[in-house]
Amino acid sequence: MRASFLAGEGRTLASRLEEFEMHRVDLTEGAVLEKGCVYVVPLLETLDLPAGLTAVANAKSSTGRLDLLTRTITDGGTEFDRIAGGYTGPLYAEICPRSFSVLARTGMRLNQIRFRRGQSILSDTELTELHAAETLVTGGPAVISEGLGFSVDLRPEGTDLVGWRAKPHTGVIDLDRIGHYDPSEFWDPLHASRGQLILDPDAFYILVSREAVHIPPRFAAEMAPYLAMVGEFRVHYAGFFDPGFGHSAAGGDRLARGARGALPRGAFRAGARADRRAAGLRAHGRDARPALRRGDCFELPGPGAEAFQALPELSGFRPPRKAGPCACPPA
Repeated sequence: MRASFLAGEGRTLASRLEEFEMHRVDLTEGAVLEKGCVYVVPLLETLDLPAGLTAVANAKSSTGRLDLLTRTITDGGTEFDRIAGGYTGPLYAEICPRSFSVLARTGMRLNQIRFRRGQSILSDTELTELHAAETLVTGGPAVISEGLGFSVDLRPEGTDLVGWRAKPHTGVIDLDRIGHYDPSEFWDPLHASRGQLILDPDAFYILVSREAVHIPPRFAAEMAPYLAMVGEFRVHYAGFFDPGFGHSAAGGDRLARGARGALPRGAFRAGARADRRAAGLRAHGRDARPALRRGDCFELPGPGAEAFQALPELSGFRPPRKAGPCACPPA
């Protein structure tokens, strides 16, 4: 495509292709999606949403860690990744490889979708009470102000290795070859002996959070990708925390009660907070209150098949069939 675009109200995406299309690529046998280019791919799935049920999409965590910007588009859509209640029609993915050229094939899963009935956000008071009862973060004080803030760890215990930066010139990554690549071919380690790090414009970074994060099983969390007051950079591509992320019964740290996440782009000092808007805890269940938006930048896993099973009325949705990447640096 010549540029990124949305269908626009009252218009189909197909009706606008002539304005933006440069050439077509067949993914059946696999094709290279080149770094810096924009592609629009029809998805195998379609939607038939009941009225009152909306959907939100985002890139999978493995997609985000490869700096593979992936956003969902619908017919008549005026926003990326947002699908209105009652929508019936096709789905498309806008794919823009930003750091690595990738080999993609039909059936690969690069993004994911969540279905919502209503929405509610926890107030700071409710969030404070939940933290007191469930311990949402450890490793530092809970910063609660219009949501929950996280910070970047630039003084890790026992090492000065604080993250990884994508190399500017690499080979193509085959998204089906999981665990195949040597991370050192694609990533440079970052060391910060003085507890500070300057990030270069247009480079892609993975950093770790100082806090261990714990999301109780009845809640989920979302993070905002941008906050102008922090800096003009995107801090995550897949900012969704599963219900139960970091929960001890689900494999989280039984002492810290949480798990740490990874984060891209910006310039931080030790303890500096990235994107202090609410990430958003979302309560699950008819009586529960969904919830918070706020941000740092973590690339975390999305919901599994059980989320689809929980919404049997979505008869028009066909779940994806195949798994995707990665050449990510070691944890």
